Amino acid sequence: MSVSRIPARVSTRAALAGGIVLSSVVLLSGTAFAHVSVQPQGEAAKGGYATVNIKVPNERDNASTVKLEVNFPLDHPLASVMPQPVPGWKAEVTKSKLDKPLELHGKKINEAVSKVTWTADGSGIAPGFFQTFPLSLGQLPEDVDQLVLKSIQTYSNKEVVRWIEEQKEGAEEPQNPAPVLKLSAASDDHHGGGATAPSATATASAGEKAGHDGKAGDHEEKTAAASSSSSSSDTTARILGVIGILVGVAGVAFGVLAGRRRSA
Repeated sequence: MSVSRIPARVSTRAALAGGIVLSSVVLLSGTAFAHVSVQPQGEAAKGGYATVNIKVPNERDNASTVKLEVNFPLDHPLASVMPQPVPGWKAEVTKSKLDKPLELHGKKINEAVSKVTWTADGSGIAPGFFQTFPLSLGQLPEDVDQLVLKSIQTYSNKEVVRWIEEQKEGAEEPQNPAPVLKLSAASDDHHGGGATAPSATATASAGEKAGHDGKAGDHEEKTAAASSSSSSSDTTARILGVIGILVGVAGVAFGVLAGRRRSA
């Protein structure tokens, strides 16, 4: 039975064509996911404060991003929106009057930030690069699970991309989705930033209790020392056991080799 062989030249061409197709798919999928997005640094809990990054990739190979506008919903207003300085960019905060005043820390606020605009002082975001724009936000609303931050990206060739399409449940991702900040469940620490350290009062109380109850402290130290000693003993025993097993295996192997030599 004869087996036909594929010429090496044909095989090489097929492999090359396959590589080109695969590269094209990877590049297209990469471009599809290169959206303006918002990412919290740590936790963005309801009713708390958070620091977030607006991530802006450059999707064009013949122009730079020179301007970004991020809009904030006034139906769930934020009393405080503060941009962090970014080298090469000028930030402008725009406030709008609220139909319903917002109460924060016992004070009524009649206006809130509706937009932050960054404008490049230099060349902006070059092709093949991205830039992050940090923001401090608060107080986050407690009656929603997310904030939609519709954004507008402007390129040096005057092209404008509007990232304003909202994701509908069960539907495919829109072509220009708006950045969405997901809010986690409310925490006791409304200033955000994760777990807090014990308060000075709690630390002082613990110190006083330890000072007035020396016997309890000595007992805890002895218990800890005994536990440490027991752990150390267990570890030593395990090491010795492993060594014993290795020595036993080596002895058996030596005996087998010696028997073979005698037989020979």
